[in-house]
Amino acid sequence: MFESAELGHKIDNKTFRREVEQLRVALLKAQYELKEAARFPVVVLISGVDGGGKSETINVLYEWMDPRFLSTQAFTAPTDEEADRPPLWRYWRGLPPKGRVGIFAGSWYSIPIADRIEDKLSELELDRTLAELNRFEAMLANEGALILKFWFHLSRDAQKARFKALEDDPRTAWRVTKESWARLKTHGKLQDVAGHVLRITNTPWAPWIVVDGSDDNYRSLRTGSVLHEAMQRKLVEQNQARFPVAPPLAPRIDGRDVLSALDLSQSLSKETYERQLAKWQGRLSELVRHPRFRKHALVLVFEGSDAAGKGGAIRRITGSMDARQYQIVPVAAPSDEERAQPYLWRFWRHVPRKGRVTIFDRSWYGRVLVERVEGFCSEEDWLRAYAEINDFEHSLDQSGIAVLKFWLQIDPDEQLRRFKEREETEFKRFKITEEDWRNREKWDAYRLAACDMVDRTSTGQAPWVLVEANDKRFARIKILRAICLRLELVLGL
Repeated sequence: MFESAELGHKIDNKTFRREVEQLRVALLKAQYELKEAARFPVVVLISGVDGGGKSETINVLYEWMDPRFLSTQAFTAPTDEEADRPPLWRYWRGLPPKGRVGIFAGSWYSIPIADRIEDKLSELELDRTLAELNRFEAMLANEGALILKFWFHLSRDAQKARFKALEDDPRTAWRVTKESWARLKTHGKLQDVAGHVLRITNTPWAPWIVVDGSDDNYRSLRTGSVLHEAMQRKLVEQNQARFPVAPPLAPRIDGRDVLSALDLSQSLSKETYERQLAKWQGRLSELVRHPRFRKHALVLVFEGSDAAGKGGAIRRITGSMDARQYQIVPVAAPSDEERAQPYLWRFWRHVPRKGRVTIFDRSWYGRVLVERVEGFCSEEDWLRAYAEINDFEHSLDQSGIAVLKFWLQIDPDEQLRRFKEREETEFKRFKITEEDWRNREKWDAYRLAACDMVDRTSTGQAPWVLVEANDKRFARIKILRAICLRLELVLGL
């Protein structure tokens, strides 16, 4: 894996100056074309051994390229805010938008590698993490990102020589610490772990480029050349490369599905409803104030037929909580900022920290519902979204966030009645739009999409609760009860 990077590659100063002059022009040209087209972002990961030239190379790229369209994210130990959320949260926040180059100094590989070296992570746990990272990078690539991962390598002798050279220079001596010399002792283990990581995660959509870091001229020229060539290829690419991640949908042959099986006639009397509402709102209030909830968070997702009662159900939930403890995220068409990022980006940014609740009124499931039905994305995009969504929700669950998803179902006659009521009631008129009426014509298409969604994304960690919502009182109590039971299970009560 690292043999070629230990050959002592060197570039003399004369050759370096000649090559760099042309390379800088080419890099700038590609960078401006990238900005103008704004079709994809460039994600550059800078990793490697201490002393391998990571920070020097980043500085060189800033010198050679236009820094206005270049950003660097440096990751060390997670902050308290970051530790309260899934590990990938802070990397999602740092993703560059389309048309820009983002450099990650210390990436999503740094902590798994360090934990494995220190035996905080078993080989099985490391491989599980790497499989998740492969799927994460495949999703970014399928969303259009160009991903390049550089590993700057030094042999043990070369690393020792680099430390001594840095230490002898007053301008760089501060960069060599006791920890640097201590890590020299683990060079062999780092090489073993890093070799395994690079082998497992060297994919067509996110390749590793191993670079000999012993010579500054060679390292800089090699990195800049690889970056330029990859950007140029991507810029002239006519059809975006896609990487299949989802099997096709199986046909239904008997016409029966999870929505047709619902009994929409279920209802509650007003008296029973008031009694049950007080009971479950009180219980929910206790659960979100329980000391154990401080180590968890709650994400609630509301989807369903138009006019099914999502807003009313959400108000009954928030009525039992302190307003400082929850956030409601209404989801509409993406903004320009959101369209410049992978579709899950705008939802990752709202992931709650521990002790908090986030309620999504519509959600990431728009990719497999409205975007599928209305043709806003390709079939391969919404097909792969099922696996990407499952990975997202798995990440939330693994970090202690309870995820519960509700689909509110009403029949067409009840929807028509509610539409007319909204038109006739002045303070409800804002809720009804031409789009709502148009969507009724696609009732069957949305129903099929919803059934596929439930079949592919209802998991033990993030289950769908199908709610019979013809009767609003019945629906609200079923939702409140489901939330309380889920929290009791998560909190071990």
